[in-house]
Amino acid sequence: MGRGRVQMKRIENKINRQVTFSKRRSGLLKKAHEISVLCDAEVGLIVFSTKGKLFEYATDSCMERILERYERYSYAERQLVSTDHSSPGSWNLEHAKLKARIEVVQRNQRHYMGEDLDSLSMKDLQNLEQQLDSSLKHIRSRKNQLMHESISELQKKDKSLQEQNNLLSKKVKEREKELAQQTQWEQQNNHHEINSSSSFVLPQPLDSPHLGEAYQSTVDNGEVEGASQQQPANTMPPWMLRHLNG
Repeated sequence: MGRGRVQMKRIENKINRQVTFSKRRSGLLKKAHEISVLCDAEVGLIVFSTKGKLFEYATDSCMERILERYERYSYAERQLVSTDHSSPGSWNLEHAKLKARIEVVQRNQRHYMGEDLDSLSMKDLQNLEQQLDSSLKHIRSRKNQLMHESISELQKKDKSLQEQNNLLSKKVKEREKELAQQTQWEQQNNHHEINSSSSFVLPQPLDSPHLGEAYQSTVDNGEVEGASQQQPANTMPPWMLRHLNG
């Protein structure tokens, strides 16, 4: 006997309802995958359980792209139906669209943080891992680029400081050379002044050995006569003696 047709109404038994949900959810996800592969269609499937757990399927695991495409088409259709953008219905649809986008972004953020992964299948986890690996590669590449730029900047600064140091060292050496030349010039001037002031010779004292030698030389040559004879201190001239005797 074949299986009878299931009556379409809510299953009251909680266990049976959970088992049915699990089976039908798996079959629905499988059918969505089959139609995307067989018909080359972009499929986005979103299912929330009674407890609020999310189950989804998206072609190439790109739910954001499918939702954005859906929003563009639905917005274009609403534009054709009504041109009144200030109507309350328009704002309600825009609010619902932004709210759905926020929920998708928050869900992806939780997945990237390693949270709420129970609803993901093996393929979804693999895709998430690939996305994280690709993100890490971009992050490392950017980090290495910044490190190379920082090293290059430091090398330029080091080269500039070395050039400044060499320039300062050259100026110091030139200044030291100028000071040495100035000191030497001052010493030469002082020495010349001392020589000029010492060119005038003072008379030598009588007891100088040079004067004695000169005196002896004149005696030997006969230039001084009667130098060895001394007159008495009290000798009077002859005319005074004659005057006294007379």
